[in-house]
Amino acid sequence: MIKVENLSKRYSGHTALDSVSFEVGRGEIVGFLGPNGAGKTTTLRILTNYLPPSSGRAEIDGLDVFKDSLAVRQRIGYMPENVPLYNDMRIKEYLRFRGALKGMKGRDLRAAVGDAMERCALHEVRRKMIGTLSKGFRQRVGLADALINKPPLLILDEPTNGLDPNQIREVRSLIKELGEDHTILISTHILPEVEMTCGRVIIINQGKIQAIGEPRNLAGQIRSAGTVRVELKGDPKVIEAKLSGLPAVRKVSLEQSREDWHLFVLKVEANKDVRERVDQLARKEQWPLRELSRKGVSLEDVFAELTLHHHD
Repeated sequence: MIKVENLSKRYSGHTALDSVSFEVGRGEIVGFLGPNGAGKTTTLRILTNYLPPSSGRAEIDGLDVFKDSLAVRQRIGYMPENVPLYNDMRIKEYLRFRGALKGMKGRDLRAAVGDAMERCALHEVRRKMIGTLSKGFRQRVGLADALINKPPLLILDEPTNGLDPNQIREVRSLIKELGEDHTILISTHILPEVEMTCGRVIIINQGKIQAIGEPRNLAGQIRSAGTVRVELKGDPKVIEAKLSGLPAVRKVSLEQSREDWHLFVLKVEANKDVRERVDQLARKEQWPLRELSRKGVSLEDVFAELTLHHHD
């Protein structure tokens, strides 16, 4: 559905995108993830025809974004980060206006407005002035606008920006629902967002793609270690020294001590599990043990590793 090849964008003396390439298949929900200023919005603006690239090419649904710009726009529903809305229009009126701009009319337009309001739960407030709406409702109006002409592709830039936790949950479940009929590209810097809604992730930093994959598989691609927590009773210095000597343990740190109990966090080489060895050591040394747990590498670790350590 989306094919991007060596896309670059340079502003005077600054490279916002540095030969970025990726593909999004039909029916996928893909998270486009990166810190602020990484090049996410620039990419989306090029895909949606708001900006020309300096070099490279992009296709939507097999059409060249620049040569077939009108046909491409008809296939995209775009929701920018801060949805620009007309505050002095009512919701229903605004959506009819937007549908008409997108070439719809008569019965089709009425049905499409009703459908979009239904999907985005706007029916009860349809006669309200947009200027009186909460941020959550404004986002929903932006989404309804993006999907009014049932485009095959939805591009959403920070769709939950500035929403409270309940509104975020609502938008998230709406996006999942929409994923049944649309291909969706979501730009965000919020990690849980991606883990909960996206089948695949593209991580971008400083204008370059750093990784592409399923959230759970990305964890296996990085050097970052998993961690093991262990709480033991005994002399902390001795315990620390002996834990450090175990194979695959990279680093041992004492997290907290309460009475004679000491909680240690072990950084462990990726894809290694040392819990059995820790248990054997505790028995051998006769240290009472009351916690032994493992935390795998999360998408958050992947993100931190790729965006903090790759300042080339």
